[in-house]
Amino acid sequence: MNEAFSHPVAGQVPVLRLGDVLLVTLQGDLHDSMAHRLQQDISETIVRSGVTGVVIDISGVEMVDSFLGRVLAEIAAQSALLAARTVVAGMRPAVAITLVELGLTLPGLRTALTTEAALESLARPVAGPRSGGGLGESP
Repeated sequence: MNEAFSHPVAGQVPVLRLGDVLLVTLQGDLHDSMAHRLQQDISETIVRSGVTGVVIDISGVEMVDSFLGRVLAEIAAQSALLAARTVVAGMRPAVAITLVELGLTLPGLRTALTTEAALESLARPVAGPRSGGGLGESP
């Protein structure tokens, strides 16, 4: 399917496709059922379209809690298993502080200050494994 975007339904978060990247913009609160639906929509769209990146713009999110932090980490983990990288963009300072205070380091989740920076980050090739230097070898 070569749609530019999914048609949002009331209570759903729109998932926009920009070339090889999905753009998801969160606004306000993300409730349990919406979060579950979003995770499913992103995973299905990755598989169906073959995109290689996901940008989640949270600039419209005023506050974050452990639930939202867990949802972001789960989306990143699911995307990675489907061969797509995830970058969270637009995090406000208060949100970053809250995540640290909650002890949510969000491993595997990359961040960027803006959506543009996130898209640029995903456009760069991923560094492959380094050659040599394995265990037991001297440099």
